[in-house]
Formats: sequence, structure tokens, C-alpha cells
Amino acid sequence: MLLYQIIQIVILLLLSLATLYIFVFAVAGLLYKQVQYATPAVNQQIAVLIPGYKEDEVIVQVAKAALRQTYPADYFDVVIIADSFQPSTLTALNALPVQVIEVQFENSTKAKALNKAMSILTKPYDVAVVLDADNIMAPDFLEKINAAFAQGFMAIQGHRTAKNINNSWAILDAVSEEINNHIFRKGHRVLGLSSAIIGSGMAFQYDYFKQLMTEATAIGGFDKEIELNMLREKHTIAYVDDAIVYDEKVQKADVFGNQRRRWLSAQVHYFKKDIGRAAQHLILKGNVDYFDKAIQFIQPPRILLLGAVLLSAVTFTTLNFLLHDAAWHTQAWIMVALACVLSFLFSIPRKFYNGKTLHALITLPKGMLVMLLSLLRIKGANKKFIHTKHTASTP
Repeated sequence: MLLYQIIQIVILLLLSLATLYIFVFAVAGLLYKQVQYATPAVNQQIAVLIPGYKEDEVIVQVAKAALRQTYPADYFDVVIIADSFQPSTLTALNALPVQVIEVQFENSTKAKALNKAMSILTKPYDVAVVLDADNIMAPDFLEKINAAFAQGFMAIQGHRTAKNINNSWAILDAVSEEINNHIFRKGHRVLGLSSAIIGSGMAFQYDYFKQLMTEATAIGGFDKEIELNMLREKHTIAYVDDAIVYDEKVQKADVFGNQRRRWLSAQVHYFKKDIGRAAQHLILKGNVDYFDKAIQFIQPPRILLLGAVLLSAVTFTTLNFLLHDAAWHTQAWIMVALACVLSFLFSIPRKFYNGKTLHALITLPKGMLVMLLSLLRIKGANKKFIHTKHTASTP
């Protein structure tokens, strides 16, 4: 009986802390209001950097879409960093008013592609915007970014949202993205902390980004590496909710699993690497932002947390009833389960409260299993390039 109580309390404590973390930021996210920045008198020179590896199916469409900005054409360049593209794709790209930089590496990474491009570009840019090869910017995206940078930010994360919700996996992926936007971007900004960056749909002061990238050695998760470096230096990362970038959501279970495996591996790697230094910076320099980021990396994936909380609550509540255990344990489990569910309900945009999302929830148990398997297979995933293939689709 004593061993059972110890096990229950340990699990309850761990899940309560993880739930409390997302609950606080989920509630804070409800208070977020996007500041409408005035159009500045000066336009920044912007480099839109789009690295792609064997993305022949989507890259021409993405390049054409990137040119359709309301931002003055003289003040931005679209730069396609073409890694292992077909000759026909390169011909089609070179026919467009974009810059094409061909690269090829023995071991390809996004960081290598970006560094190579910036070593070649000679124009004195003010801002670097980084997109994935499937991303499509809303027509006013660069206008929103330009206005935000006039406030003096070093880095800005735009609102990445789903380009496609054509099946249950894509809907779950889209909902997951919006939950993270609410908790790790809106909620964090409301409480005075930096927005998390996502690897695309993000913008930086150009020279600072170029310098950051020369120090980036990550094969996977380069965005987490530069994010930690920025927060260690006490730079604030802003979030602009109405600067929209459409991102292709995964449509198959195996792609969902591989993508999460790569993300989880990078997070665990950087937690181990930075938690000690982050704690030191918290104590000696009061750097809450940096410490919060390190803690954020060890948070369980939201979908796994939900499954773990609900399963544990049901299991331990049932066992407590059968064993005539103290009532406070059961009450605690009910409170944690309620807080966890509310965190999700607060974070999911109203547009997803429909029949399609309800139908997609049937896939949720499989999604939890895929995430669990991904978690068990993360070893070494951040040490090799895992490519996510994209298909042509429009927002």
C-alpha cells in the first residue's frame, strides 16, 4: 500500500507540474491582443530566404506566391536555396524574378543552406525572413513584419497556420500548431516572456541572424539553438499574430511520427545542454526568459500530456475507490484532469469547433501512440537529417 501511494504521488506531482505550466499560459493567452503597429516611414530591405531539399513538387508555386506581396517590390528579394533540385525545376525558378542559389552537401541541413546563401548574398539587407519550402506568406506578411521591426525587435515570429486540413491527420496537426501558438506565443507574450520560434515564418535583424547562424551547428533543431542563444543574451522575441504564413500540415501517420521524433530529439538535446547554464543565469542574472525556454523543452508533448493525465486520472481514481484510499488523491486527480482539458479548450481557436475536428478526434488515440513511439525512438534523431516531403497545395 505504501509503495502504491508513493507511485501515485510521484506521478501526480509530475503531471500536475506539467499541467500547471500549460494551464497558466493557456489562461494568459486568452488576454492576448495584437498590437497594430503603425506603418513606418522607412521600409526595411528584406531577404526572404527559402531553403529547400528536393522540393521540386512545391517550390515553383511557393516562389511565385512569395512574390505576391503588397510590400514594395524594390524592398524585398526572394532567395531560393536549392539543394538537390531537378534541372527542370531550376529552369522554372530561374525564369522568375527570384534569386536562386544552388547548394549541395554531403549531409544536408537547413542551417548549412542558410549559411551558404548568406555568405554569397552581398546586398545590405536589414531583415531576414526564413520560410520552409512549403510556406506561403499572406499578401501583407512583409508589411506586418516591417512595421513590427520598426519597434526595435531583434527577432519576430509570425503566425504559422494550416495551409491544408484535408484529412484527420492534417486537422490534428493544425490544431496542435494553434495550441502551441496560444500557449507558447500568445500566453508567453502576455506574461512578458519571449515568443517561441518555430523554424519558419520567422524574421530577424539580418546581421544579427547571420552572426547567430555562423555559430549554429545543429543538424536538427537549429531554430532551438539560435533561440537559446538569443534569450541567453536577453533579446526579446516578439510575436505578430496577424502576420500569417500558411504551412502544409502532415497527412500520414508515418510523416507525423517522423516529424515529431525529430522535434522531440532536438528538445531533449537542448534541455540537457542548457538547463544547467539556464539555472545559473536565472539565479545570477535574473534571466527568467532563458530558464523558461530550457524548462519548456522538457515539457511533455501536449497530446501525450493529455493522454497521460486522463489515463492516470481514471486509473488512480478507480484504484483509490477500490482500495478505499484517502479522498484528497481523487480530488487532486479530478482537478489536474480538469485543468489539462481546459488548457486545450482555451487554446483551440473557435474555427476548429466543428464536425470535421470531432471526426478527427477518432484519430487522437493513434496520434498519442505515434507520439509515444516517437518519444521512445528519439535517440540520435537530432544527429541526422530527416526530410519531410511536401506536396502541392494552396491555402
